[in-house]
Formats: sequence, structure tokens, C-alpha cells
Amino acid sequence: MRRREPSRMAVVWRLALATSLMVMSYGMTAPLLAVLLQQHGHGTTVIGAFAMLPFLMVMLLIPLVPRLLARWGVLRVYRWGSALQVVAALGYAFGSDIWAWSAAAVVGGIGVAGLWNGTEALLASEAPPDQRGRVMGLYQTGMGAAFAIGPFMPGLLGLAAQPLLVLAALLVTVCCAMAFSIPDHHLDKPAPGQAGTWHALCALPGLAAMAFIGGVFEAGLSSVSAAYASSSGLGLSAAASVAGAIGTGSFLCQYPAGVAADRVRPTRVFTTAAALLLGASLLFSIADRQPWVFWVAGTIWGGVGGALYTLTMVQVAHAFDGRATAGGAAAMITGYTAGGMAGPLVSGALLQWNGAPGLSFGLALLATAALVAARRPMTWAPA
Repeated sequence: MRRREPSRMAVVWRLALATSLMVMSYGMTAPLLAVLLQQHGHGTTVIGAFAMLPFLMVMLLIPLVPRLLARWGVLRVYRWGSALQVVAALGYAFGSDIWAWSAAAVVGGIGVAGLWNGTEALLASEAPPDQRGRVMGLYQTGMGAAFAIGPFMPGLLGLAAQPLLVLAALLVTVCCAMAFSIPDHHLDKPAPGQAGTWHALCALPGLAAMAFIGGVFEAGLSSVSAAYASSSGLGLSAAASVAGAIGTGSFLCQYPAGVAADRVRPTRVFTTAAALLLGASLLFSIADRQPWVFWVAGTIWGGVGGALYTLTMVQVAHAFDGRATAGGAAAMITGYTAGGMAGPLVSGALLQWNGAPGLSFGLALLATAALVAARRPMTWAPA
């Protein structure tokens, strides 16, 4: 009897699983490298610049990805992206200084651009219209779980830095093998009507701004906050777990955010999210005196920041409704990536300037801007 081949949606979920596992690898690697750099004598500004590199590459390349997806197909782009991720992971594992790790970060960022846009465009286009929030929320929950588990691996496994980096490289290699194991004829049909990223940004600028803020809070604070916690006296495992708190918050909030996107008006959801970010940012001002604030604020940053991105992707799926989905997804990724890129650099400088109160001030300003934008008439929301 002939074996039944998996459906298109089943293959999409397989790629989503591979992407999540790669994120778990990065979630373990990024704070670990940040702590190692801090132990090598680098300040938070330098560490923030290093953490910015993958996001910089994604932001530079993501406008090109919809065209590559339309020309080559999702599977081919995904395979090349996963192969570059393997190269980057090996560079992290066997490099020994900031220059080798920076080169690996650049290679990894190039690979991420293809993986990220392809996976999320597929989910947005393949999900049933009345369940887009739940589907995207479920996927982002897996991503949040990956981010949450990764930073806790040093404490859970009790391994030194080098074995952990090698383990991360092995995990990425397994994910790459998963991508190459999918038959060539699956997902080889380009998504219809691929418009450019710039067109989508012009159509939904407010959503892209919310994605930017989500990127700052979820992706832009993990490495720097872990490094700052280490400089405040916490050990390797405890400092890395601060980034784990950000991932834990993301894991807990993604699915509820997706459900809310299916049921509640966007204005109300975005306003609530911005208010929570403002409260957590103000709370962080006392982190130097109350170390428990690292984990509480981090959980809210990750949860609400990640939820903002999920909400914007759901709104994009409704706005385009099958038309140029990859371009719309690329626009939100561009905004999120810009936030993830600016977050480490600016937050590192604020911490070096005035410690926790300095970072609290900067993040509170950003959260206030989000609150004002969310409460304005949402003329930028999709119809």
C-alpha cells in the first residue's frame, strides 16, 4: 500500500517545529555568549552591538525575501537558511573571541531572514480565516517555549560554555536535516501576488511600529539584561535565566494573545499591552536594589512584547487575506527586527550610562509612545 504523503499544512507545521528548535538553540546561545563577553571584559554597549548583528542582517535582507520566495519557492529558501544556521552555530561553538562570534552572527542573520519570513508567511496564508489568531498564537507559543527553555539550559544541564555551544550546534544540524528530508515537490508553489515589503509598510505603518516596539521588548533586551545581571553579581546560570524569564513570558502570552485577536477589537488589545509595558518599565528602575525585579520585568517584557508581534501578524493576515502575504509578513518582520536590533544597542548604552534607572527611563518613554499610538483612532488597522 502506498504511503500517504503529508498535507501541505502538515509540512508547514514541520517547518514551524524546525524553526522553533532553532530558536531554542539561539535562546541558549545568545545569553551565554553575552555572559562570556562580559567575563572577557566587554561592556554592555559592546555586548549590545554584538547582539544587534543578527537583527541587522535580517533587517537588511528581509525586503528581498518575498522575491526570493516567489522565485525559488519556500522550501529551497528555507533549506539554504537552515544550512547557514548550521555554519553560524559551528562558529559560535568553535570560535573563541568576539570577532569569530561576530562573523558567525552575520552568517546566522542571513539564514534567519529566509527561515523567518517563509515560515510565518506560510502560516498566515494557510490558516483558516476565522482561526488565524489561534494558529499564529499556537506557533508563537512554541517559539516562546523555545526562547524560555534555551536560557535555562546552562542551569538545567550543568555544563560548561563550550559543551553547551556544541550541543546547540548539534540541535541546529538536526533541524537542517528535517528541512532537507521534506520531498522537493512540497511547498514548491510560490505564494500568490507577492508585493514588496515597502508597499506593505506604507499600507500598515502603525502595525509595523507596534512590531518594532514588540521587537525591542521581546528580542532586544535578552542578552543585555543577562549581561547586566551578571555584572550585578549573579552567576552564569542565574544571569542567563533572566533571558529565560523573557522567553517564559513570551511562551505564556502568545496563545491568549492570538485568541484575543480573534475576539477583541485591536485598539483595546494594543492599549492593554502598552500599559503593561509601561508598568514593567517603571518597575525596573529598582532592579539594582531588588534583584527579583529582573525576572518579573523580564517576564512582562517577553510576554507583552511577543504578544504585540503576534497581534500584528494576525492583522496582516486579515488585511491581505491571501494577497501578498509574504510581503505583509516581511513588513512586520522588518519592524520587529528593527526593534530587536535597536534594543540591545540602546539598552546597553542606557545601562552603561545610569544602570537600571537609565534603562527604565528609556523603556518607559517607548511604552508611553505605544500607549499614545494605541489609543489614537486606528486608521492604520486593516479593514
